[in-house]
Amino acid sequence: MTFIETLQNEILVGDGAVGTMLYNKGVSFDTNFEHLNLINPAIVKGLHLDYLTAGSDIIETNTFGANRTRLTSVGLESKIKDINIEGVRIAKNAIAESGKRAYVAGSVGPLAKVTVDSENLTESEITDLFREQIFALAEGGADLIMLETFSDLGQILSALRVAKETGLPVITSMAYPDGGKTGSGVGVAHAARELQLAGTDVIGANCGAGPREILQTVKIMATSTDRPISAFANSGFPEYIDGRYIYRTTPEYFAEMGFEAVKAGAVIVGGCCGTTPEHIKKLAERIKGEKPVSRKTSVYLTESSVITEQKGEFDGFLAAWKKEKLITVELETPKGLDPSKAITGAAILKEAGADAINFAENPLARVRMGNIALANLIQEEVGIEVIVHITCRDRNLLGLQSDLMGASLLGIRSILAVTGDPARLGNQIGSSSVYDLNSFGLIKLLADLNSGLNSLGQPLGKGTGFKIGCAFNPNTPDIDAQIDRLSKKVAAGANFTQTQPVYSYKTAIETAEKSEHFNIPVLIGIMPLVSERNCEYLHNEVPGITIPDEIRKRMQGKEKEDGRREGLQIAKELIEKIYNKVDGFYIITPFDRHELSAELVQYIKSLKP
Repeated sequence: MTFIETLQNEILVGDGAVGTMLYNKGVSFDTNFEHLNLINPAIVKGLHLDYLTAGSDIIETNTFGANRTRLTSVGLESKIKDINIEGVRIAKNAIAESGKRAYVAGSVGPLAKVTVDSENLTESEITDLFREQIFALAEGGADLIMLETFSDLGQILSALRVAKETGLPVITSMAYPDGGKTGSGVGVAHAARELQLAGTDVIGANCGAGPREILQTVKIMATSTDRPISAFANSGFPEYIDGRYIYRTTPEYFAEMGFEAVKAGAVIVGGCCGTTPEHIKKLAERIKGEKPVSRKTSVYLTESSVITEQKGEFDGFLAAWKKEKLITVELETPKGLDPSKAITGAAILKEAGADAINFAENPLARVRMGNIALANLIQEEVGIEVIVHITCRDRNLLGLQSDLMGASLLGIRSILAVTGDPARLGNQIGSSSVYDLNSFGLIKLLADLNSGLNSLGQPLGKGTGFKIGCAFNPNTPDIDAQIDRLSKKVAAGANFTQTQPVYSYKTAIETAEKSEHFNIPVLIGIMPLVSERNCEYLHNEVPGITIPDEIRKRMQGKEKEDGRREGLQIAKELIEKIYNKVDGFYIITPFDRHELSAELVQYIKSLKP
């Protein structure tokens, strides 16, 4: 029976603390604990045997910090592979000596914060750092990989992608010290959803909190994911007494909280900082004979979003992804109170075959009709899905949550999260920018709302069910920097992205290729030019838009109908060249000329793979 099959039928007991126990055995805190695998393997093996005797079914290798970012600081970077392989060997020898059945979990902790927070590392470099350690653990013969004590969702997702390459089962465990959120502000339910979608085998929590807080975390996880759950609590919070840290949680209390975690849905229960073999012994005795409980999640997870049963008949424009090219079109949000032109344009584009309509929110910081109300009207009267752009500029955190909950009630299913142009760029004298959040924070907020929680982690009763979009600017000399930003947005919860208008084949293809591994649809922005004047304005004055010289030459002298025809031809040529390389297209309608966008939609529909 495989490890995962075992979890369907049994409750497994993990081990406890490593660092604090090695300290209790006389190892100085100045010592690099992972180096003990090479210089004092007997003391590490002895600790493993203590936990196996206490009742552990899973033994974690002494390799938590055995990665390059941590070992380099102590001059051990040349021994990364040896330390990890030896960590597995020591654990396996301890299990063999104990004579009991147990699994070896290759322990992997986060990279050193001083390195990652500098943002000097690209996503591929971070992945390579994890690959160096994880592949050594797999080579040593680990039965599974345990990613633990992570606070950054993007980093644990990178580590998970590497761990999955080994073919071993993977436990992904994050620390939630702050009321159900990681140190970087990621909520339990959101993390559980993203880790499940990324393919983890077990989702868990460890460190950061005592048994009671971990129990509350397990309860949220149990309704947010259908994956097996692990729980490794600290022995409460330490007190500094007479020169040493003392953990006061008794083994009996720890065991009782572990029992409640099992009843809440955990199938692997162990200990973290401050726990001892005695804590594990009492835990094993308390949960002996218990079986996994049946669970019912409150949300249904899909590759595109968390779907809940609320108002709205749309299947969602992302449902067609990978079956056909997605096409969304942005129409101008009315400057006044008459929505008739927007309604007409949406109807024409629906007939042409568009999948969804976009409405921006006060673009360029100039006042427009409220796009949430407009989106509701279009969806009701035209019957086409609307992607509502929401800015961080126009509302504080309180107002954002309130309006987003209201949008969900009205049946809005797609939100594009953007920071928004500063109010000073607009024409409303006296208005100010809010920016309680930026686009990254707004994406996280939307993901929390999808999980049925507000920004404080308080339950809403159900999830909002938004498909979360984000913006991407490929028109930059350093596209890798933009890819890193997109990586963080995907980690925060983004389900799709729409790019700035693209006029270069090379840029479009590079964008598609470098974003492919995110496994979300990337819609390339297409905005047809209408004249030489329009072309030069976009190239010279609009941030985020670059038009190649050969295109600018083609538009020279082109005005009115000639300009529109040439602009459409340029757009069609680009679409045809990149058609088989991209997920779809985001058409931005110029000057409210929805007939131009409709022609492009029909042209895209006429192309064949």
